[in-house]
Amino acid sequence: MAGADGSLLDVPETRAAGSSTFSRRPQAQARRQAKATKRKYQTSSEAPPAKRRNEASFLPTKKTCVKETQMNFKGKAQKTFSPKKYSASTSDRNQEEKPCIKTSSLFKNNPEIPELHRPVVKQVQEKVFTSDAFHELGLHPHLISTINMVLKMSSMTSVQKQSIPTLLEGRDALVRSQTGSGKTLAYCIPMVQSLQAMKSKIQRSDGPYALVLVPTRELALQSFDIVQKLLKPFTWIVPGVLMGGEKRKSEKARLRKGINILISTPGRLVDHIKSTKNIHFSRIQWLVLDEADRILDLGFEKDLTVILNAVNAECQKRQNVLLSATLTEGVAWLADISLHNPVSISVLDESHDQFNPKGTVIQEASPPQTSNKLDSFAIPESLTQHVALVPSKLRLVTLAAFILQKCKFEKDQKMIVFFSSCELVEFHYNLFLETLLSSTGAPASGSSPSASSRLKFLRLHGNMEQEERTAVFQEFSHSKRGVLLCTDVAARGLDLPHVTWIVQYNAPSSPAEYIHRIGRTARIGCRGSSLLILAPSEAEYVNSLASHKINISEIKMEDILSVLTKDDCFKRRQWKNQKSHAVGPQEIRERATVLQSVFEDYVHSSERRVSWAKKALQSFIRAYATYPRELKPIFHVRSLHLGHVAKSFGLRDAPQNLSVSAVKKRKAKLKRPDLHKKTKSKHRLAEILRSEYSSGMEAGVAKVKSRAGVGRPAARRHSALPSLGWRKK
Repeated sequence: MAGADGSLLDVPETRAAGSSTFSRRPQAQARRQAKATKRKYQTSSEAPPAKRRNEASFLPTKKTCVKETQMNFKGKAQKTFSPKKYSASTSDRNQEEKPCIKTSSLFKNNPEIPELHRPVVKQVQEKVFTSDAFHELGLHPHLISTINMVLKMSSMTSVQKQSIPTLLEGRDALVRSQTGSGKTLAYCIPMVQSLQAMKSKIQRSDGPYALVLVPTRELALQSFDIVQKLLKPFTWIVPGVLMGGEKRKSEKARLRKGINILISTPGRLVDHIKSTKNIHFSRIQWLVLDEADRILDLGFEKDLTVILNAVNAECQKRQNVLLSATLTEGVAWLADISLHNPVSISVLDESHDQFNPKGTVIQEASPPQTSNKLDSFAIPESLTQHVALVPSKLRLVTLAAFILQKCKFEKDQKMIVFFSSCELVEFHYNLFLETLLSSTGAPASGSSPSASSRLKFLRLHGNMEQEERTAVFQEFSHSKRGVLLCTDVAARGLDLPHVTWIVQYNAPSSPAEYIHRIGRTARIGCRGSSLLILAPSEAEYVNSLASHKINISEIKMEDILSVLTKDDCFKRRQWKNQKSHAVGPQEIRERATVLQSVFEDYVHSSERRVSWAKKALQSFIRAYATYPRELKPIFHVRSLHLGHVAKSFGLRDAPQNLSVSAVKKRKAKLKRPDLHKKTKSKHRLAEILRSEYSSGMEAGVAKVKSRAGVGRPAARRHSALPSLGWRKK
């Protein structure tokens, strides 16, 4: 009985437990179906469940288009939303009122601009003009008349006052003076005076009596022009110029007829010494080395040795003059081998203790002494210097805004913009020509019609044909306004009248180069200004300049970009009844974004232009890698954000695959260990620069290509820029 009762009691319990087990399975299936339904709603085009809609309604509204919203979520695990998928009526209204800006990231994720703590330094300055007149020197009356009437000069500059009497005495001299102080006339006037006063009248067939060496073709043309004007009363003395890019055959014909004052670049003169039989130096009485420091910087030491040996072999007794704006160890070496018991002439402000207070001529028995640190540089008193710290993404629009501010909205402004390579000059020249001068950059209907005519772009670099270089040089020299985009080919010795602004878009490789660049303005007492554009990571360069007594004041990037509010063509398009807000930081940013989108649209309008922008970017990075060792902590390739730098070339994407073939070439080169045994970086930089100033000495010489940084392990160098054509051949 008991057993039966117990069994009867146990059976229902067992069944209850079994029924409980079976009841869980439908619940699990229900949960799985719920999850599947949830996934279906998330991936389908239907509206999400109420709970999901409530979550979506709390998302902040962004002023971006559908495309940009999707890009922000691309590649992430989060779900993708479209403004049209939720709150349809609100989305439609927002789409009508808030336009889409393609490049809204222009002001995002930029590095902080540091406070610029500039040490107060007292600049070394020269007094340019004196009260002394040329007629007090006892020159030929016709020569004095030519100086007064043709050159429009009556009083001497300080360097002319000290140099001309010394050179008229027949002494060798080393002349150091600031840029734009009249050094060319300081040697040309005594040279012409002595040659016209020779007892036996000079014949053209006699050949050269004076030899003037200059570093660049443009400076050769300029010096030739000055000498030609001084020789107007003395027609029997024939000047001539030899330089790369001209036809050798015509130059040989002129040498056969006779040139009495020969002006030449070193490379072309060496070419004629080796190949032209009728060139001789037996009557040389003057040997002038103008811009001697630049001649050495370009790697012309061997050429100078060939020239000096050729002159010394035929003529021992002559007068030697060496001129430079900076005093370097190379100049001291050149003075030691070319000058005999020279007089050192240096004209600096009397407040500088290192030099003679009255700036008198000092006789030195030994060559000028130079320290490891470069000396302080003399800067024209009428030159004001500025610096702007600009993040990489904003460099292009900042440069464009500055050009518009000075050359479009101000009258009679003449500007030179320096770049680090020929490719950069070509890229920015074509970009500005097609955008800033097109209908996009046309003045607003209410502005002056002459505003657009003030904006004129020219370019000058070493890869141009000589005829075009000469034409551009002459056009810019005689123009009252315009923008010249150039490399350092225009940084030395050129006297380009009425230049009001110098912009250094890429920082120079040395303080001496900085001085020569800004020396293209504020010449012979005129007023001028300069602007140096640096990235936030390069701010320390200001202190480097300050250590050489160079004082710079800061201009804020926002102040430069604010000029865009003057031109309504950069105004964001208004939609329906939307009110335009007052001019402020947000308005300036929107207009800068519009200008950036103009540049990007132009670059991305064709594959050819994209490729062209990438090549310019490659060129910039190669040039950036050639800064000297002492500046590497400030300018290092690894400190560049390549995506941000690409933005300054109008590229919307980070440069991940600029050159696939370059990687293969680099791998092939790594198999050759001899490539790692290179000369020092200083000589490598000299080779690169020399290709810029190619003298045309050899026909068909291949362009010097930039190489990877020496001194880094091969594996590190290989991985530094994996796809930029770092070791492009």
